[in-house]
Amino acid sequence: MNELEMQILQIISKAGESKSKAFEAFKKIEDSDYEGARRLLKEAKEIDVEAHKAQTELIRKELSQDGEDKLPVTLLMVHAQDHYMTSQLARDLIEKITDIFESKEVK
Repeated sequence: MNELEMQILQIISKAGESKSKAFEAFKKIEDSDYEGARRLLKEAKEIDVEAHKAQTELIRKELSQDGEDKLPVTLLMVHAQDHYMTSQLARDLIEKITDIFESKEVK
């Protein structure tokens, strides 16, 4: 496996880990454990930052190359972007759901 593939797999791995944490948080909401949900969402966000760093490194490499030496866009790279994007979306939505449910319980 080459360096590019390792970086792409890091994005996939970190995004998957982040999304798992977000859905663990969702389960905490069902139990009205909002503190636990927020803790898991914070962990998810920290993991997303690691995926973002790997993504940014790939973007930086692509921008520093010229013409024919550009990084190839592969199905694996597209798959990584999809995982990263959906992990962020899941986390953002679950954060909002946490806010809504917690505010309804406080009233």
